[in-house]
Amino acid sequence: MQAAQRLMGVTIVSLMLLVAFMGHERYAYSPDEYPLTTVNATYDLHSSTAAAPVGDLANRIALSEARYKSGLKDRAKFITSLGGPSKISSSGGNYWTVWDFFLPSFDCQHYVERIGRMGDGGKWVCGMDIIAKKANPVVYSFGVAEDSSFEAAMLERAPRAQVYGYDYSVNSWGGEIEKNPKLKARAHFHKWAVGDTDAHGPGTDPDFQVYTLDTLMKLNGHEWIDVLKIDVEGAEFKVLRGFCNYYMERGMPLPFGQLQVEIHAYDTNVSFTMLLEWFELLEKAGLRPFHYEPNLVYANRPRSRASLAEYSFINLGGRHELVLDA
Repeated sequence: MQAAQRLMGVTIVSLMLLVAFMGHERYAYSPDEYPLTTVNATYDLHSSTAAAPVGDLANRIALSEARYKSGLKDRAKFITSLGGPSKISSSGGNYWTVWDFFLPSFDCQHYVERIGRMGDGGKWVCGMDIIAKKANPVVYSFGVAEDSSFEAAMLERAPRAQVYGYDYSVNSWGGEIEKNPKLKARAHFHKWAVGDTDAHGPGTDPDFQVYTLDTLMKLNGHEWIDVLKIDVEGAEFKVLRGFCNYYMERGMPLPFGQLQVEIHAYDTNVSFTMLLEWFELLEKAGLRPFHYEPNLVYANRPRSRASLAEYSFINLGGRHELVLDA
């Protein structure tokens, strides 16, 4: 009897403490009640078309943006504490990896899920349920190799989607699409490379035809891409630098809703200073990382390091479903 009374007493005290704890200001609001009166929901990235809309979603995005910018200050302090960019190795330090400087601290505001096979090949996507309901979703994939699990899964999840793939190193999609006639009917492949400048046609290498994003979109008759995937084995630095500069110089937002890219920092030419400048360019163009996944496919090899990472970005520029209130 005494043991039961003691147990009941402990339970009551625990419940009282829990109630007091949940009353703390950090937990005092439901998501719909979160105080947003101090948040400025207006954006001015590089174009008037990049302004975020006014509304509940806009307020949540503004709050996430404020938090993200606070994180950028922490990044700057961290870099300074280590002696500046030139003193930092892209191979990592004793208590950090290079990815610790580029945290995916922006909130997608929609369901985030992994699309594609487990292990190397899958990508994290924001708002897949929203994309799947669209009348004509458009997906671009740069870098196919032998795995098309991500593209196949996108086609399966979005029954009206069309996927456009480009890879000069292979002749077709992987088996996930090639062996599925229903999916292949909505998948379009070209043995072309993507670059920051056009280099195709007469007088160029017939086995290395290079197209810019703008040129490909014009050839396909597209004005917007819902999901852009890039896995080009280290060329992502030059490719995305070209994309960002092209559209920013013209005062235009990037023409895609989100970006899934594998970043390869294993090359000796990838210094921390270069990586920082590149990442900051993406941020300046309106891209915010909402998820990342270290790719540890080489972890079992001697002297390996965390030099690969899958990043997913949402584009705050443009006016698309992921940043607009319905």
